[in-house]
Amino acid sequence: MFLRALIRKKNGKEHRYWSVVESKRVGRGRVVQRHVLYLGEINDSQELAWRKSIAVLEDGGERPRTLSLFPEDRCEGLLDDDTIVRLKLSQLKLSRARQWGGCWLALMLWQELRLDRFWGERLPTSRKGTRWDDVLFVVVAYRLLAPGSEWRLHRAWFETSALADLLGGDFGLAEIHKLYRCHDRLVEHKQALFDHLTARWRDLFNVQFDVLLYDLTSTYFEADPPFPEGDKRRHGYSCDRRPDCVQVIIALVVTPEGLPLAYEVLPGNTADNTTLKGFVERIERQYGKARRIWLMDRGIPTEAVLAAMRQSDPPVHYLVGTPKARLSKLEKDLIAKPWQEARPGVQVKLLPQDGELYVFAESRDRVAKERAMRKRQLKWLWARLKQIEAMTLSREELLMKLGAARSHSPSAWRLVVIDTAAKQPASFSFTLDRDKLRQARRREGRYLLRTNLAADDPARLWELYIQLVSIEEAFKNLKGDLAVRPIFHQREARVEAHIFIAFLAYCLHVTLERRLHALAPGLTPRSVLEKFAHLQMIDVHIPTTDGRELTLSRYTEPEPELKLLLAKLRLDLPAQPPPKITARQVTPAVPGVV
Repeated sequence: MFLRALIRKKNGKEHRYWSVVESKRVGRGRVVQRHVLYLGEINDSQELAWRKSIAVLEDGGERPRTLSLFPEDRCEGLLDDDTIVRLKLSQLKLSRARQWGGCWLALMLWQELRLDRFWGERLPTSRKGTRWDDVLFVVVAYRLLAPGSEWRLHRAWFETSALADLLGGDFGLAEIHKLYRCHDRLVEHKQALFDHLTARWRDLFNVQFDVLLYDLTSTYFEADPPFPEGDKRRHGYSCDRRPDCVQVIIALVVTPEGLPLAYEVLPGNTADNTTLKGFVERIERQYGKARRIWLMDRGIPTEAVLAAMRQSDPPVHYLVGTPKARLSKLEKDLIAKPWQEARPGVQVKLLPQDGELYVFAESRDRVAKERAMRKRQLKWLWARLKQIEAMTLSREELLMKLGAARSHSPSAWRLVVIDTAAKQPASFSFTLDRDKLRQARRREGRYLLRTNLAADDPARLWELYIQLVSIEEAFKNLKGDLAVRPIFHQREARVEAHIFIAFLAYCLHVTLERRLHALAPGLTPRSVLEKFAHLQMIDVHIPTTDGRELTLSRYTEPEPELKLLLAKLRLDLPAQPPPKITARQVTPAVPGVV
């Protein structure tokens, strides 16, 4: 294996993106190269560390050795006593291939967060022997590795995993009624879990809680109203573009590193700007009224909440996005202000006003991106309008096709003036609104922020604001990798428990992400979990000459790239499970037979 760099030029600057590549010999003496791991844009010290690791892996690896076993027909000269087991190697069988690597890694992360101890104290074993903490780990590992319904976990997935081997349990951990009953025991421990995780984030990653990110999203249900009075499942504005489904709102607080501190499940028709005050009070109770900065997107804080944050003692600092309507009001004042460079490719204007500081930021990369998106949409819409113009349609058909075009390119539609004739046959005309186009061009890649921070360092303010990407990434992982939506539970309590389990899975996900962060930004938790999934466990069955059977459960040998990952993550695979042998069969005596 070796490192390969792909060089790309962006805005006149060279970027090197690294990958671990393996050479493999194929037919006709050819050598092809397989990309093993994508590392992304790593720095010089990280590059050197990867090169050394690859060299050590290749130079220090032991060559496979062939060992001879003694089958039943080659045991001459051995003592005939109970310590000798003669194996019928010709009848060796392999069975029950199941995923072991991903399950083992999930268990390591679970133990690293000390969630095994936390839940062992709060979910004790029942009188019937049900280990509720292990049942919880099963559903959390399932949500992390292969998210789906509890029925799928019970019916198919558990048997294809090695969780029973790792936990020392059996299929009883995946009984369907236990999976659902486990949900009913979780939410009451939510606040204790938040406190526990806060301490672990501090110990593991030396996290400071002086900057917090706050945002909301919605998640929908496959369920039909009406619901009982006070139920949180309601119709509302859907971030998932499913207004036809009922939903709940998830409010989440994370650190800039993406580490979650707290969340709340709110009714599906909750307005974003009514939620912040309660969360600020909760965080102050938990961490005290220390100097803290809240990062939020526009639409979350109200003017009254921001005023209360400014007047608090000590003041609660914030940096928030601003609606475009406020930019129109401040545009004249901002024109007179000079540009300052916050970082290469980003310039800002600062406007103090009414005890706040307005920050007008322009990102060169974002300008290019948004301009390209707008051009692409406008080009498509213009071509589509010409196609519709050439058609012979009734008025109803014309309006339907125009509506479909508007739905396909809503941003470009605002830049076009459509005039439909009321007479038959139906016709319309369209022109480009150049005033709106000029206004759109002026605002592409530009943002208006507001803050009550006393510091006016533009670089610091911009670095803070772009950290909002962390909470967007958290929601993306919850809805993508962990598949928190859609929710099929019919009881509100289990809906909340479903989100609670997804939150626990996200904690494992982000813990792995932080461990990978120091190695290479291109390594994602999902790609690592997929690598570990290649480690399978197989049962080897070997019958003996005396009617017994030797069973060896063995996980497969990791490939070189997985050995490299294990070394980088400082993880050691455990010893193979000990072999098992069935008891010797005793032939019952038959009366009257000597």
